[in-house]
Amino acid sequence: MVKTDVVVIGAGASGLMSAIEAGKRKRNVKVLELAAKPGKKILMSGGGRCNFTNYSVEPDNYISHNPHFCKSALSRFTQWDFLDWVQRYRIPYHEREFGRLFCNDSAKDILNMLLTECDSVGVDISLNTHIEAIEHRSDGQFLINTKLQNYLCRSLVIATGGLSIPKMGATPFGYKVAEQFGIKVWPTSAGLVPFTLQPDDKHRLSELSGIALLCRVSCLEQSFTENLLFTHRGLSGPAMLQISNYWRPGQSLTIDLLPETDLAEHLWQLKTTKSKAALKTVLVELLPKRLIACLIEEKLLNSNMADLSTAKIDVITDCISHWTIKPNATEGYRTAEVTIGGVDCNAISSKTMGCHDVPGLYFIGEVLDVTGWLGGYNFQWAWSSGWCAGQYV
Repeated sequence: MVKTDVVVIGAGASGLMSAIEAGKRKRNVKVLELAAKPGKKILMSGGGRCNFTNYSVEPDNYISHNPHFCKSALSRFTQWDFLDWVQRYRIPYHEREFGRLFCNDSAKDILNMLLTECDSVGVDISLNTHIEAIEHRSDGQFLINTKLQNYLCRSLVIATGGLSIPKMGATPFGYKVAEQFGIKVWPTSAGLVPFTLQPDDKHRLSELSGIALLCRVSCLEQSFTENLLFTHRGLSGPAMLQISNYWRPGQSLTIDLLPETDLAEHLWQLKTTKSKAALKTVLVELLPKRLIACLIEEKLLNSNMADLSTAKIDVITDCISHWTIKPNATEGYRTAEVTIGGVDCNAISSKTMGCHDVPGLYFIGEVLDVTGWLGGYNFQWAWSSGWCAGQYV
C-alpha cells in the first residue's frame, strides 16, 4: 500500500499540469498512466509540433452543455501564463493562421518542459499501470487498486481524456469512474474529425482527392472560413474539422468555394468584358478544373459568357457558392482529435474542478464536457483546468 496526498490518473496535458501545481504546494503526488510513455497525445499533436495554445482564447471557442463552465479556469490560467512557461524554457515557437502557436522544432519540447517541472517538485510517474478498481472509503480516502500496487489518497484527479484516437490508448475509463460515483456523463461523439461521403458523392468526387482550397463551410448557425481538403475518403482540412463539432448525422453542409468572391457579380461583369469566352475558361481562373467539372454539367460549362441568363448564373452560383452536401458520417474516433460530450460540468466546481457531491474527486481536461475548436484551444483547456485542480487537491 502506497499512501500519498494526490493520485492523478493520466499523464497527458491536463494530468501533468495538475500534478505540477499540486507538487508546487508541497503535496505528495503520484501520476498513474496506462501507456508506456507519458504525453503521447502531446507528441503526435500538430503534426509533431504541438499547437500548444492560441493568442486569442475566448469561452466562445468551446462547446459544452454548460457554456459558462470554462470561463473561470480560462481566466485564471490564461494562454499568456502558459506562454510564460514556454518562454522561460526558451522553447522556440511560431504563429500560424488564426493565432495558432506551434513549436518550431518538436512537441517533445513541451513534454520535456512538463516532465522537468514534475521532477522539480517531486512528482512520481508510474507507467504501464492498469487500474482495476477505485473505492471511496468511509474515512473519505480513495483506494486505487492496480495490478502491481495499491494507492491510498485524499485527492483523486481523473485526467484520462476522451475516446479520440484509440490507437494512442484512449479508453472510456474516466466516464466509467464518473458513473461509478453517480455523476452524469453526456453522450460522446467524435470531434474535429473528417467527413465520409454518401456512396454516390464519394464516387463522383473521388477524382478530386488532393485538391485543397479556401472555403466557407456552414452548418445551422455556425460557419468557418478555412481550407477544405478533398481526400479519397471524403472531406477533410481545417474547415471540415471545425464544422464537425457542430454537425449531427442527417444534417447537410453548405460550402462556399469562393468565400472572397461575389461570384454572381463577377459573372455579370465578365458577360460584357469576356463575352466570347466559355464559362469553363472563366471558372478555371478561379477554381481547379477537376472541381468545376464535378460540380457543373458540361453543356453549361461550354456556354459562352454572353449567353448566360440570370437563371443560369443563379445555377452556377448555387453550385459553387452554395454547394450543399450531406455527409454520410464522420471518420469517427479513429482520426478524431477530440471527444465531444463527457462528464457533466454541472456536477463539477468551475473553480476547483472538484465534484460537488464527492469531496476529493476531480475531473480535468478532455474527459469533461468541454470541447474546443481546432487551433490550440483544447490544449489551453487542459492547461487551465489542470492548473485549477492543482491549486486545491
